[in-house]
Amino acid sequence: MTEQAQTAAAPEKSGAVNEFVEIVKTVAYALLIALFLRVLFFQPFTIPSASMEPTLLEGDYIIVSKFSYGYSRHSIPFSPPVFTGRIMERAPQRGDIVVFKLPRDGRTDYIKRLVGLPGDRIQMRDGKLYLNEKLVPSEGLPPVMIDSGYGFTRSVERFKETFPNGKTFVTYDFGPDGEVDKTDVFVVPEGHYFFMGDNRDNSLDSRVPAEIGVGFVPAENLVGKAQIIMLSWDKEASIFKPWTWFLDARPSRFFQVLK
Repeated sequence: MTEQAQTAAAPEKSGAVNEFVEIVKTVAYALLIALFLRVLFFQPFTIPSASMEPTLLEGDYIIVSKFSYGYSRHSIPFSPPVFTGRIMERAPQRGDIVVFKLPRDGRTDYIKRLVGLPGDRIQMRDGKLYLNEKLVPSEGLPPVMIDSGYGFTRSVERFKETFPNGKTFVTYDFGPDGEVDKTDVFVVPEGHYFFMGDNRDNSLDSRVPAEIGVGFVPAENLVGKAQIIMLSWDKEASIFKPWTWFLDARPSRFFQVLK
């Protein structure tokens, strides 16, 4: 190779290296910005089960606000033990739909509705919810047919419940004789919360002891408040079957604000 050719090749190699370095820097900056937004502001979640039907369906893609209740170590990916408690803590409201870390492992994400605040007395009597010894008002709605998950449909009762703070929502109920339809009185400890699924007879929640269910949830375990359903697909949709992205979409649920 002549001296002239060597001189011409050097700038080309240097330019390629500089371009690669700029690409790496751009990707790093983008990842840092995404991490910053995910930790401090919003995080996406996919609903994996029917426990919050009819409010949330399996296949809903929701956005959770991380700042609603302040921040704990669970606000950070992988929940590193960098500090305890919550920073800038704001108390959740009864009726909020909340993502939290399962108390028994501190890793698994659960989503349920907040029913009991610290000091509350919660009990189920024949499928009816009692809050501090008072029956939570519920209005019967026409039943609907739903997928049982076992290859057939079944009828399910619907009720519109109203909490003391005016929050209303619809629940599913298969009848008053379910395993968690009759319970002892739960007294919510200080610094903890009590959660239930809207699909009352198909939800592993605070009515079930922490060893196998949820139990009481420490305030530190709250991740954030579910705010909006961004997108939604039937559970048959698959990332490996592109045609299902369109055929199994549920556009009527897109951008639905959660209450």
